[in-house]
Amino acid sequence: MGVPSFYRWLINKYPKAVTNTNTSTVEYDNLYLDMNSIIHPCFHPNDDDNNINNISPTTFDQVFTNMFDYIDQLVTIVKPRKLLYMAIDGVAPQGKMYNQRTRRFRTAKDDEMREAEEERLRKQFEMEGKQVLPKQECEVSDSNIITPGTEFMHQLSKALKSYISLRISSNSLWKDIMVILSDANVPGEGEHKIISFIRKQRGLPDYDPNTVHCLYGSDADLIMLGLSSHEPHFSIIREVVPNYHEKLQQNAVKRFELLHIWLLREYLELEMKIQDPPKNFTVDFERIVDDFIFICFFAGNDFLPHLPSLDNIFEGAIDLLMTVYKKEFNKFGGYLVDINKMGEKCMTFVRLSRVEKFILMVGAYEEKIFNKRSAIRDKKLRRLISDQERSKQEEQNAFDYMDIENESSSNCTVSDEEILKNTKDLKEELNKCIKEKGDLLKSGDFLIDKIKLGTVGFKERYYKEKFSVEGSTNIELKRKEIMQKYTEGLLWVLQYYFSGVASWTWFYPYHYGPFASDLKGMGQVRVCFEKGVPFLPFDQLLSVLPQRSSYALPKAYAHLMLDEQSKIFDLFPQNFEIDIEGKRFMWQGICKLPYMDEKRLLAETRELMNGLTETEAKRNSVEVDRLLVSNTAKVAEKICSLSSNKLDTSISDGIGGIISLCHEGVEENQQDSVFCVKYEMPVNGSSHIQHLLYGVNFPEKTIFENDIKETVLWHELQQYHNCFERSNNQDNWRSSNREGNNSKFPPTASAFGGRIYGPSESIHKGAGVGWGSGRGKPERIDHDILNERMSTFTPFRKQPNDYGGSSYQQRSNAPFSRGQGRVQQNPNNVYSWKGVSSNSNNSVQPQWNESKDKSRW
Repeated sequence: MGVPSFYRWLINKYPKAVTNTNTSTVEYDNLYLDMNSIIHPCFHPNDDDNNINNISPTTFDQVFTNMFDYIDQLVTIVKPRKLLYMAIDGVAPQGKMYNQRTRRFRTAKDDEMREAEEERLRKQFEMEGKQVLPKQECEVSDSNIITPGTEFMHQLSKALKSYISLRISSNSLWKDIMVILSDANVPGEGEHKIISFIRKQRGLPDYDPNTVHCLYGSDADLIMLGLSSHEPHFSIIREVVPNYHEKLQQNAVKRFELLHIWLLREYLELEMKIQDPPKNFTVDFERIVDDFIFICFFAGNDFLPHLPSLDNIFEGAIDLLMTVYKKEFNKFGGYLVDINKMGEKCMTFVRLSRVEKFILMVGAYEEKIFNKRSAIRDKKLRRLISDQERSKQEEQNAFDYMDIENESSSNCTVSDEEILKNTKDLKEELNKCIKEKGDLLKSGDFLIDKIKLGTVGFKERYYKEKFSVEGSTNIELKRKEIMQKYTEGLLWVLQYYFSGVASWTWFYPYHYGPFASDLKGMGQVRVCFEKGVPFLPFDQLLSVLPQRSSYALPKAYAHLMLDEQSKIFDLFPQNFEIDIEGKRFMWQGICKLPYMDEKRLLAETRELMNGLTETEAKRNSVEVDRLLVSNTAKVAEKICSLSSNKLDTSISDGIGGIISLCHEGVEENQQDSVFCVKYEMPVNGSSHIQHLLYGVNFPEKTIFENDIKETVLWHELQQYHNCFERSNNQDNWRSSNREGNNSKFPPTASAFGGRIYGPSESIHKGAGVGWGSGRGKPERIDHDILNERMSTFTPFRKQPNDYGGSSYQQRSNAPFSRGQGRVQQNPNNVYSWKGVSSNSNNSVQPQWNESKDKSRW
């Protein structure tokens, strides 16, 4: 969904929603696989810096074998009783293509840098007499070929059909289920093809409302899609991210966990209670779920850039959105969306006037967020300056001890074991170098701050730097343009998640998003999308691939991006700007690539299709799903009766659709005992049933009020120094408040610090009072002085310590706030932490219940 760390935030906030697969007793009917979440880790398993023991595949077949093993493991865990649906990303809407384009161009640049760094290290190891394994020839060195239309994806489709047939004919877990394969020639992103299938099925009269679904994938949007289905019997299975020591283990066993949507719904039903509902208001929890999904789009998605104040989940972006929604529900007038009206004219399924009021209320917090962000950044810069000389000295000391002259003779016999060890060391050093090059704090680029968010005039500077407009009149005109396009984007994304693609050609035409406080006028926006058609695979390849990956296209198509005389050559720059302002890591930077011009592109490719070979034409075709079943399955008799006509039928076990014979020679790879036919969605199934179905049975509730954590907004929270100081300060507070405490200051508020429970920065209701925090608001730093002082800054070199870490890392990870601080009282009896008021008009912190909570101490 474009929300980094959303899953981590979710399981920290709602931990009971997740269970280990070993302890789960749920029996699943249908298993859905978002195949790109399997392809990528099987294609390049060594992308993880610490995953140093895995051997990277070098051929297509090795990648396929890795994938088959992974799928076998998932099927063994879930044991689907009716259906296995595998969905590979096909051609995406243009609203997603720019995101794909920037990722692939960035990958090409990263690969160039990695190759150059590896070559340097190989020469260094050679000079030091360390023999390493030579570089291997590799078919899969470029992950950009994981894109519809490439030879890799064509071969993968064929391999999967053979693999599925083999499993159906020989594996007891497969022989009685239906398997649907939606490969890269079927348009649409994998997860959206899956959710469209579920929507269509639940609109059929024979659908069982208690069907139990399990969806595998690693993207955060799968959680939103699971919620949007309004199917409570729904789980998402994910691989557990291993810790450092697990990554270093040889042949470490993959572990999986299940996020249960019905438990998440229980959490949300308690969490999203409306504090002040309008008169005669009837709560419809299904509509609150829809609103929750919608407001989360503001915190990030793959189709719109982030709003500047909501671009970091660790800053409590979603907590803020949820808090404003609950607190201000009455003021903005009620539900924001009504998905049951989707499909009606004039976009009546969204109340834009209410959305405008809601997001402007969120925008009221912007300056506080920017000020805290700036204060944290200034602390980092102060530490950076104070550590500079020490780090330089450490670096010099390290070189003093380094014996550059290697006395070993290159003619000495080197054992295979030593060569393997040297190769492993080379890889570790390469990963370390790449990681340090991408850390802008160490390179000095973290100092760049032209906008100075939160200070006077920051909006004018933002529009000048990001949109190249100056003057109040021009800025206002540009603001309205951006607001219009951003509102269009919200409506497009909402339909994409709940109904399908509203327009294949729409996209957001700016690299940056607006401020939340600048979305005035949303209520007057009117939108009418043109449906359009998806690109062909080769047209998408041209739209998203850089020159470095041109070999993945037929020569005539590749010529368009390589020949300087090409009419669209300018759309494939080798050098482009990456905006890293305000970012800590290079990968967070914004690639400022030219947008693909659809008309210019199609004008150049229209005639090229006539010159394609038979295989190339197949790679560039648009297909439908394939259904594979055993010849003993219930649906086999219907398949045998098929002629040249299509059959719209209830296929089996309440699953419906249109089946027809395959006429291309795909059966040549199939086992005699397996049938393969074309499958299309049923035409009579509704896609707009956004409520629970009649007859659905819920599990017994296991989430209660005391499982809900009280939210403290990030910009109002002071961090503690460490766990030891926390304990001491907690004891001090208790001893001073045992008797006669008339403080009105909430025990969970920032004046007493606050334990940070992961990214949600929240604490349990009724939990103990806080601990060591900072000394209040730090003095502002003069950025010009800082830039001048850091102009000669050189990257730090990490030095190992006795604990396997590094001295720089320990310093840089240490919190910047120290000390207990003071509570001050003003004449109005309002208690505040120095620089942070507890009585702000925008404060939504919980109130201290003296009779209930003081007794705890």
